[in-house]
Amino acid sequence: MKNNLLKTIKIPLKALIIGAFVAAGSVFAQTLTLPQNLISFNSDEGEKLLVESQSREDFFPLSMQFVTQHNQAYCGVASIVMVLNGLQIPAPEAPQYSPYRVFTQENFFNNEATRKVLAPEVVSRMGMTLKQIGQFLGSYGVKVKVYHAGDTNLQVFKKLASENLKQPGNFVLVNYLRKEIGQEKGGHISPLAAYNEKTDRFLIMDVSRYKYPPVWVKTADLWKAMATTPDPTSGKTRGFVFVSRN
Repeated sequence: MKNNLLKTIKIPLKALIIGAFVAAGSVFAQTLTLPQNLISFNSDEGEKLLVESQSREDFFPLSMQFVTQHNQAYCGVASIVMVLNGLQIPAPEAPQYSPYRVFTQENFFNNEATRKVLAPEVVSRMGMTLKQIGQFLGSYGVKVKVYHAGDTNLQVFKKLASENLKQPGNFVLVNYLRKEIGQEKGGHISPLAAYNEKTDRFLIMDVSRYKYPPVWVKTADLWKAMATTPDPTSGKTRGFVFVSRN
């Protein structure tokens, strides 16, 4: 259905996509220059890659829930909030939207089980590890599978992630080292939204929208960024997380 819609829709696709992002909040900023190995989503080529993709079930639910991380260490919190809302998990109260309920970066830690994983003030200073992403998600009763890159390989990641992106009702979060894909500079977390089979690229919905736009990255480059030297906090490689409703 979505594939046919994207091929036959009469209004420009870019206008449709940008409209979805604007609905989720401010999109445009003075972002850093991208290296040549990455393709900005907000470009003619980036648009074409989405149109041609056969693995993009996550794009629309994520774009409707797209948020910018509140501080430079909250990439994990922002990413988790997006997927919890995308999965329509029962959310805590959000006073600013009362009587409606939605996950926000402010109320994410209202759950006692969530606070036991790591205190919000610690996350604000240090971020979170791949294992902690899984623990945070698990505190909200969803089904989680954590993969450290050092325990698997590129082909397994490519197969599992691309197949996941063909299916509704589940999401993929990646934990990677920015400098390995030519960005600045440390560890980062964001959801994947699509996979383009022809070019072998994944679309990262980067939650630090003040810094970089969503980008299409070669699978091998993303894998290298996940399988690089161990995270100094956890002592393990970075990797990826699958999440769905129980």
